[in-house]
Amino acid sequence: MPSFHDMPLPEVLLKALDTMQFVEPTPIQEQSIPLILAERDLLACAQTGTGKTAAFSLPMLTRLMAEPNKGALILAPTRELALQITEFVAKLTWNMPRLKPVLLIGGAPMQKQTRLLMQKPRVIVATPGRLVDHLQQRTVDLSRTALLVLDEADRMLDMGFAPQLREILKHIPEARQTLLFSATMPDDIRRLASQHLRAPAEVHVNPEKPVASRIQHVVIQTTGETKNEVLITELNQREGSVLIFARTKHRTDRLAKYLQRFGFSVTRLHGDRSQSQRESALKGFRVGTYRILVATDIAARGIDIPHIAHVINYDLPQTPEDYVHRIGRTARAGATGEALCLLIPEEHSQWRRIARMYLKDDADVARSIRDLAAPPRQALSDARARPSASPTPRVIAPRLVR
Repeated sequence: MPSFHDMPLPEVLLKALDTMQFVEPTPIQEQSIPLILAERDLLACAQTGTGKTAAFSLPMLTRLMAEPNKGALILAPTRELALQITEFVAKLTWNMPRLKPVLLIGGAPMQKQTRLLMQKPRVIVATPGRLVDHLQQRTVDLSRTALLVLDEADRMLDMGFAPQLREILKHIPEARQTLLFSATMPDDIRRLASQHLRAPAEVHVNPEKPVASRIQHVVIQTTGETKNEVLITELNQREGSVLIFARTKHRTDRLAKYLQRFGFSVTRLHGDRSQSQRESALKGFRVGTYRILVATDIAARGIDIPHIAHVINYDLPQTPEDYVHRIGRTARAGATGEALCLLIPEEHSQWRRIARMYLKDDADVARSIRDLAAPPRQALSDARARPSASPTPRVIAPRLVR
């Protein structure tokens, strides 16, 4: 396995990587960096947690150091992912103030962002909606953009950002290098690439089965009336941090408050919370103040917290593609993890679609599809009950979260 020192990267970036203890490139980095350094457009597909941020940040900064009159724009679908990218690039450029990234996201003061933009930053990280706000107010200049990165492009399209992307592209020079990174490669991503990338090189890392092999997949059959009781029981049997996905903002709030009543340390994350509340929730979950984070799919991308031991799908995701993003929050940085689905009868067909798309090579999963009418618990691999991590009381009379 080569090291980053085998790549033609500037010494200042290599020193930053040494400080961050980045030694060996991941497969997506090893394959993408040389292509980007050769100024090729790139269409890259790799599951979450494989190191895509470094894969585009390192060659991007290398090019900007060689071309001091050029700039770069990185677009991300969520505030959390944009913030994570900004923090990573800031670590790489801590002693290069002219390459310090500026973050443009909703929920933060426009005036402060406008003051930063007046300094003509060369690296901008943004969510599409907030960047369009600045374009409409003429507070941002994208005319020097030589490199455009679309990160988690499939999620951007899922979230309805296609009109904003079209508007943004009007303000960027056509003579640019475009990098499109995605965890999945549906037809609409292919169409986007054909419209805006020039003869792109393609990189695919584990495209056939984009579910981390270190994740244990578990399905528990339950009902809407008993789901909360099952959840409490499962939380008591597990150790470590837990990320729970709920379908809506309202259900997220209700479920978090419900778990708090039974003594669990819980915080919540969804789009109606302010930026400061979202950052506080993530920080508390990251440092261990809270053991459990209840969230909508806003947490399915851009959250890189290595210690998440379990992802629980309280509600199944709306699309099969979102399943891989949700469970990708566990088993990061070489760790193992567990993905648990609390399956109600109305979701059986949804689970079949997920299992056939991502877990079709796993005989245990195929068996679980045939046995959906079997007894309540169906483990897709050998799952052992774990002792409670804390003396959390067990549920007595759970209420249904609607």
